[in-house]
Order: sequence, then structure tokens, then C-alpha cells
Amino acid sequence: MALHTNVGLGDFVLMDDISMNPFLQNLKIRHEKQQIYTYIGEVCVSVNPYTNLNIYSDEMVNSYKGREIFERPPHIFAIADAAYKSMQRNRKDTCIVISGESGSGKTEASKVIMKYIAKVTNVAQQSEIMKVKDVLLQSNDILESFGNAQTNRNDNSSRFGKYMDINFDFKGDPIGGHINNYLLEKSRVVDQQAGERNFHSFYILINGAPPQLLQKLKLTNSIQNYRYLSTASQDNRGAKRGNSEYQRLLAALKTLKFSDEGIDTIWSVLAAILHLGNVKFVANDDESTSLTDKSQLQLIAQLLQITEKELTEALTGRVLAASGEVLRKVHKHKEAEFGRDAFAKALYDRLFTWVVGQVNDAIDPVATQAYVPHSTVIGVLDIYGFEIFQNNSFEQFCINYCNEKLQQLFIELVLKQQQEEYEREGIQWEHVPYFDNMAICQLIDQPHKGIIAIMDEACLNVGKVTDNILLEEMNNKLKGHKRFSSRRLDPMNKLLAHSEDFLIKHYAGDVVYTVTGFIEKNRDTLFQDFKRLLWNSKNETLRKMWPEGAEHISKTTKRPQTAATMFKNSMLALMKILHSKEPYYVRCVKPNDVKSPVLFDQKLVEHQVNYLGLLENVRVRRAGFAFRMEYWRFLKRYKMISRFTWPNFRDGTDKQGVQALLKDKKLIDDVSFGNSKVFIRSPATLFKLEQFRMSVIPGIVIFLQKLVRGTLARRQYKRMRAVRLIWGRYRKYKMRSYIVALNKTFRNVKHMKDYGASLVWPQPPKALTATAKKFQSLYLRWRGYQVIKRIPPEDRDMVRRKIRAYDLLAGARRDWGVSRRWYGDYLSQDRSDPVYASALAEVRAKDGGNNIVFSCQVLKLNHFSKTADRLFIMSETSFYKVDPRKGKIMRSERLSDIVSVSCGSGSHQLVIVHMRDRKDLVFSLISPSGEDRVGELVALIATAKRDGLKVTVKDEMHCYMGGKSKTILAQQEASVTTNRFDKMASGSGFIFSCPA
Repeated sequence: MALHTNVGLGDFVLMDDISMNPFLQNLKIRHEKQQIYTYIGEVCVSVNPYTNLNIYSDEMVNSYKGREIFERPPHIFAIADAAYKSMQRNRKDTCIVISGESGSGKTEASKVIMKYIAKVTNVAQQSEIMKVKDVLLQSNDILESFGNAQTNRNDNSSRFGKYMDINFDFKGDPIGGHINNYLLEKSRVVDQQAGERNFHSFYILINGAPPQLLQKLKLTNSIQNYRYLSTASQDNRGAKRGNSEYQRLLAALKTLKFSDEGIDTIWSVLAAILHLGNVKFVANDDESTSLTDKSQLQLIAQLLQITEKELTEALTGRVLAASGEVLRKVHKHKEAEFGRDAFAKALYDRLFTWVVGQVNDAIDPVATQAYVPHSTVIGVLDIYGFEIFQNNSFEQFCINYCNEKLQQLFIELVLKQQQEEYEREGIQWEHVPYFDNMAICQLIDQPHKGIIAIMDEACLNVGKVTDNILLEEMNNKLKGHKRFSSRRLDPMNKLLAHSEDFLIKHYAGDVVYTVTGFIEKNRDTLFQDFKRLLWNSKNETLRKMWPEGAEHISKTTKRPQTAATMFKNSMLALMKILHSKEPYYVRCVKPNDVKSPVLFDQKLVEHQVNYLGLLENVRVRRAGFAFRMEYWRFLKRYKMISRFTWPNFRDGTDKQGVQALLKDKKLIDDVSFGNSKVFIRSPATLFKLEQFRMSVIPGIVIFLQKLVRGTLARRQYKRMRAVRLIWGRYRKYKMRSYIVALNKTFRNVKHMKDYGASLVWPQPPKALTATAKKFQSLYLRWRGYQVIKRIPPEDRDMVRRKIRAYDLLAGARRDWGVSRRWYGDYLSQDRSDPVYASALAEVRAKDGGNNIVFSCQVLKLNHFSKTADRLFIMSETSFYKVDPRKGKIMRSERLSDIVSVSCGSGSHQLVIVHMRDRKDLVFSLISPSGEDRVGELVALIATAKRDGLKVTVKDEMHCYMGGKSKTILAQQEASVTTNRFDKMASGSGFIFSCPA
């Protein structure tokens, strides 16, 4: 089972002892092994690792896609997949609530969930869906840049609450979304606590913008030049935003189709706020206020596209309207500074609200043209964590109230789900005590009696109402409440300052709030003059941010809702949204305050476990039962451990199968049976089931492997047989088709004059290429036989020699005697004198009685450059040069010693026989006029040399005579009557001349 891991317990529900120490010990063990996720049932507890882990790859995404939570080790992917599957299967909206202390990793968790959803959707790779996913992901970069800041607890802390709805079509692909933002900490714009910094957007602009833009905005790269930044921490840890961040933000703005004018307005407003912080006032004698440096005022007016005069009047005084009369009241020094800072905060707040609105316009399903009616939704809530600082003010009060409401929602929904499940399954429910924070929520938001109502009443009173008066009013109205205290109500508590502090006992711990500033922050006063000022701006985008400025100067405006009431109403709306969806929870825990990947501060973690109510969550989840599962799923997982249910249970329902299995293993006393689920009381029973399962799994795996391998082998064998049969049949079919084509093509070739030589041979299939060549060979042999059989048997050897001569000389020599009959031994026909007879007898005696295959009279050239008549006689193995006068053999050579033969291209009879010992024989055959014997001689020599003969046909021939290389140039001349050899002028060769 995936939840029972080797590193502690994967699910806290499986603990035997449900108390703080075992809980923390399990969390610590898993943190040390970088197992940062642990379950409480279907709630994921996430510990910030403060280091990059390779657990978010595409392979990891695929391993969790479509899997049940308990099938894989604990991971936030499993929670995201469960929410996504539930939405798809049930067509019901779901939401993922991410909560925890600042710095515990809530923002990163929300980004991981977004990336997971982006990975598992759009299987068809539709370009429209890809664009929507890209827009949804890049919207995070924009919101982080304008809504996040470096704090003492977190380098990238969200200083606003964010709830994002992602809309999906019927296929489960994202088609758009919507973002709700809550309570931007705008006071950070003008003042930050020690060690903290302003919003990221200011540093992205100062450190990353190109020089030409900074010059246009009259800004420099030094944050020390701007009062709203110079008071912040000089620690650059994780907060320095360079050119890469600027380019990333700019790319995201363009992806979400922010106009160039809108982007320019963003930079102008940020620059105007920075310059506004440098505006200084000086008090005059008449209690009025004037500006010390008008150059800053000119820059601000240019950036906001307003007049310098109107800006000066708005900063140094205000217009009051009463009963239709209008009068102007000048500011005192403190009032002017307050107005300036309020103006700066309002500028940034309106800018942020406008940016969120633009993002919503870009990701709205209607805007993306992907809207479908009744689309389903997954909501992701990433909101402030509980905060307890050394100095807790109005912002911490609102943030902690938000966490109280979320904790109330968490407990209500968890208990409600448990109760409904037990009732649905017919299981007796045993109430588990838990901390109910309803009293704390009512202390804050109860109408007419709560702290917010008391603050609103103080803000509405006419006259000078101070923070001290507010505290006194709270003391009077809340003095009987167990969750409220102050120094007046508890004089012994020296942690509380007189007339300054009050204490609320939150579910997460006691928090001391300093009442100073509560009245002003709750009123959130911004003089109407500033609203009219920016409504009259020439910048159309700025005008849209300040629609209230359109009211006439003489109109008495209704007092707007206070900041606390607006926040309370937004929280109630958020709770309504979350109540309408099926919730999934990610509870984030911060292991230490120094962002170390190895430290585990047990006291800090214990505090978070307490205020997150994690132990109560475990107790509620257990409620007497540590584990529950549907009968069919339980049987599918554990059926192999019992002989009664393996391989399948066929004797009844799934419930009866589970009962038989548990009875067989003697575990039935520790379970209860519901209508559709089995409930296991103790973790030990679950561990036994897992041990039984793990013990039989190896044997089952081997058995299944054997069956699968056998099945695969049989399938492969059948496929091979089928392939062989199909291939054989197909080959026969192609062969028959080819034979039919051959038969059709060559049916009448025997009666054709050329025996089918002119016919086109049918193209054979590739598989029969070798066979087709055999058919062609058979055909050629038949055709050759048809031609040859007409030749008399006594002439067939002559025909073979002529064919050999054709192969060697055709195309190169003009005439090679093909048209005449070849006799070979011409001397026996032409001469019968006794000299030749004696020479012939000597040749035969020396040659061993071999037949004379060729004889002829020749004109021979020797190496002395002399010519002589000779008889050339050639047997089957040798040739001889004989003196015709004496009948004496002058030279004899083996035919096997002949290297090659050279002859001319004309009709002359010059032949050079090249010998292996370089004693070449140069002669001209003497024959009757018009009778060429060179082809016959070459064919006979080639026939005798079975290893082949090289023949060179050219009129310029080279040979070796007397050990020297000679050149013989053959030419035919009309003036020459007999063959003759003339020596070349150079002395290196001869010119052979013969009649033309």
C-alpha cells in the first residue's frame, strides 16, 4: 500500500497513538528524507522543503494521472488529480483550499497544482486550449509581480488573497477562468516593517527596465533615491528583480494582451508613486502647507497626465461640500503627509485592481471564445496564512479573521462529510470533541456586537474619535467575552500596553493587536479631490480606474463602506463559493524560520499543527475507523490473500466476498460493514492485510508473467504461422500471375522470326526477382538453341569462335572476318611441298600430337629491325615460328605464356602477341586480298587461354623487342602495294604500311 511507506507513515490516520509527539516525529522523519507530503485521509499536509526537489517531472505527472490517492505515495499531484477526476466524473464543481502560515509554500503549491492541471489536459493538443493554458499559467507571473513581496518569513510572500476559478469544457480541457483578489496590503507601499521590502513590481522596474524607459520615467537604478523603497530591507536575498524578471513580466503582459498604452500606464503609475514618496511639505505660519520642491510635482503631473496646479491643490488642501455649498480647507503638515501617503496607496491599489481586471478579461471563457454553457469549475484558493508579528495591526487583524473563517469552513465540511458518510453507510457515529472557533468568528463579525461593527460605529461618529476611544468602546462591549482581553480587563497581563493593545484568543494562539491606526485604516480615507484629479487625467486607462471622480464637486457623497466591512463581505462571499463546491485541502507547514532545508524546529511546527487543527483532523477522520473503502475496490485489492476469493469471488455480492475474506483471515472482529464500504477500525488490521498481500504478490506476479509470456508466445507463433501461410499463398498467387503473364507474352515466340527477342519481358514481383532471372536464363538458352540448331554440326565450333571474336573485337575493329568461312590450317590447303610437310611433322612431334588449329604465312619483324617471311603454326597448346625455306622451327612458345594481343582498327593484318617474358612477337598475316584472318587468330588464342585474353585494338601499338619498348604505328596507304615496316625517324619504333 502506497501510504504505508518505508519512511514513516504516509497517512497520519494510520497512527496508533494520536497525540502531538508521534505526529511531530512522523513529520520530522519524512522531512529529513525529503518526503514533504503526508496525508490525513484526503487532506495533504505539505512541508516546505526550502530546496528544489525533482518530484514534479512529466514522468511523475503521468504516474499520478488517473490513479487513486492510496495507489501512489503521498503527493500534491494526487490531490489535484482527485479534484480533477471528481469534477469530470460527477460533473460537479470542486475546489482546492491551500492554507498555512506565511512562508509555508502556499504560493508554490498553487503553482504546482496549476502546472499539473495544464499537463494532464488537452490530450488532443488543440492550439486553442494550449493558448488558454499558457494564459492561465502566465497570469500567475503577473499577479506575483504586483501582489507579492519579500517579508521576514518569505522571499515571495503573497500580500493579497487569491481565489482562482478554472473553467473546463465537457472534455475536461481548460477554457478560461476568473480571479478574485482579497485585501491587498497596500500599506506596504508607503511603509514596511524592519527587514522587509516593498512589492516586487517596484524592483522589477528599477533594476530591470531598459535605460531609455528609466530616462523617460525620470528614474535611476538606485533604490536609495526613493523614500518608499529606501526604508525597506537592504537584504537582496531573493528580492533583486533584474532584467530577466522585467522581460518575463513584459512577455506575460503581452501574452495576456495588455495594450501598449496599458503597459505604459503601469510603468507611469509605479514611477509616479516613487516620485510621490519624495514629495516633502513645509508648514507655514498660517498652519497651511506648501511644497519644498516643485520639480517632483512636475514629474508626477507629467506621468499621470494631469495639471501641476490641480495636483498641488489636491496635496495641500481639500474641497468640502455641504448643503450645496463648496469650500476649500487647507491641510496642516501632518494632514498633507497623510493625504500624500493615502494617495500613493490608493494609486497602487487601483492599479492592482485594474491589472486583475485585465487578467480576468484575458482568461474569461467568453473572451477566449471557448465558452460552453454549464461548464465545470475547479477553484484554487491561495490566501494569507495566519500571522503573529511583534507589532500586529489592522492588516494582521483582517488576515487572521480570514483564517478563522477558513478554519471554521474546514471543520464544518470535514465533520459534515464524515457525518454524512456514516449516516449514508449506516455506521454508528461517535462524536469526537474538537475546537469550535464559531465564538471567535462571532467576536469579530457579529452584527452590532462584533469588533468590526464597533470599529464601523466609531468611524461613523461625528467628531474626533481616536484609537484610544475605540479601545475603550471595545472594552465596554466585549468585557464579558472569553476570547477578548485588554490591560483594563486583565490588569495582571503585562504583555498588554495600557490604552494601546487588545488581545484575541484565536484558534491558532493568542495575538496582541496594537489599536493605533485602526480607525484610519478602517476608514481608508481618500479625499474626493484625488479621485476627481485622476478622473480628469488625459490618460484614458487612468480615468477608468477612478470612475467616482465623475461626480460633481458640489455633490455630497455617501460615506463608503469601511475596509473591514468590505473585507468581511468578501469573506462571506468566498465562504459561500467554497460551500458550493466539493473541497480538497492542502495544509502547508513551515519547518523553520531560517529557510533551511535541513532544520526542523519542533516548537514552531507544533504551533502550526495546533492552529491548523491537524490533530483534530486526524481524530475526526479516524472517528473509530482508520480506513474505509468500497467493497468492489477492497475485493479487487485484497482478493488474492484468500482461497475463497481468488482468483474471483462468484458466490455472492462484493460485500459477501469481503466478509468471506476477512473471516478467513480472522480479522472480521475489527471491522464494520456499511452499505457500500467496509470500515476498518485499527491501523494494525490494515497493516496485516498489506503484509498478507505483499507476501503473495511475488508468486502471483511470477504466475502472471508465466501466463502472459506463454500467451504472448502462442500469439506470436500463431502470427508467424499465419504470416508464413499468407506469404506462401501470396507467393504462389504472384507466381501463378507471373507465369500467366509470361505465357501470354511468349505464347507464339517459336513461330516468330527472332524467337521473341523483341518482346518486353514482364516485370516480376520483388519476391520473385531471383526466380524471374532463372526464367530469363531458361528462355535465353532455349532461344540460343533455336538459333544454333539450324547450324550444321561441323560448323558449330566455327560459330563459337566467331562469337568469341565478336565479344573481343566487335565495335573496335573494322573487319574481323565474320562473313567468310574459317578453316584454321590454311597452310595445309595452300601448300603441299616437302619442306612444309617435314616442318609440320616436327611440330607435331614436338607438340605431342596435338591438332593444328591455325597456320598461316606471315611477315615477321625482329628486334634487329629486319623483316622476314615465316610460317606461323599454332596447335592447341603452343605456337611455332618456322623458316619456310629450311623447314626449321625458329621459335616456339606456350599459349599460356601469352599475356595479351594487340591489333589495329583497320583492315590490315598486323598482330602483336605480348609474351610474359617481354619477348613480343610482331608480324603481319599474309592472306588473299579481302580475307581477314586476325579475328580468327584472336578467337583461337582466347579459346586456348581459358583464363581469358586481353585484346587491345588501336593503330598505335606498343611492344617489347630486344628488351626495349617500341611503338608501331599502323597505317594504310593507296600508294603501297605490299606490307612493309619502316623505321621511325626517332628510332624508337616502326611504321607499318599496308595497301589501302
